[in-house]
Amino acid sequence: MNRKILMFSILMAATPGLAADSSVYKWTDDNGVTHFGDRQPTGKAAEQVNVRSGTSRNASSNRASPQERLSQLEEQQQATAERKKESAVEEAKRKQREANCKTAKANLKVISSNARIRVEENGEQRYLSPEEIDVQREKFEAFAEENCGPASDNNTDR
Repeated sequence: MNRKILMFSILMAATPGLAADSSVYKWTDDNGVTHFGDRQPTGKAAEQVNVRSGTSRNASSNRASPQERLSQLEEQQQATAERKKESAVEEAKRKQREANCKTAKANLKVISSNARIRVEENGEQRYLSPEEIDVQREKFEAFAEENCGPASDNNTDR
């Protein structure tokens, strides 16, 4: 008999503690009617009510609603996608600069070998004069300097 009374008294002592752990939310609908519930309503601002003291605190400031969390997640995913897109664009620019550098160096090597340079104009072939070769060498050197040096943001795409 004493054992039953002891178990009953322990159960009665633990019951208020169990009730205090549960959350109760208070909100007002569009018609001005106040509602109470154990789950936070979706899309509405709700206050969390302390069952023991009867005081409330704004639950929406503590935790975002599911819609707000979803919109935050979508914004984060969009920002991540934009960063990936930007990095892909930067990668493409870097590869293009490397190809331009390689071409410019090859052209400089050919033009510096004192070879005769043949070009085609209006369907006819002719050799460049030494002055024209010097002009072309300067162009290739500038192009190589632009594409083989460190990348800068003001480079124009070619």
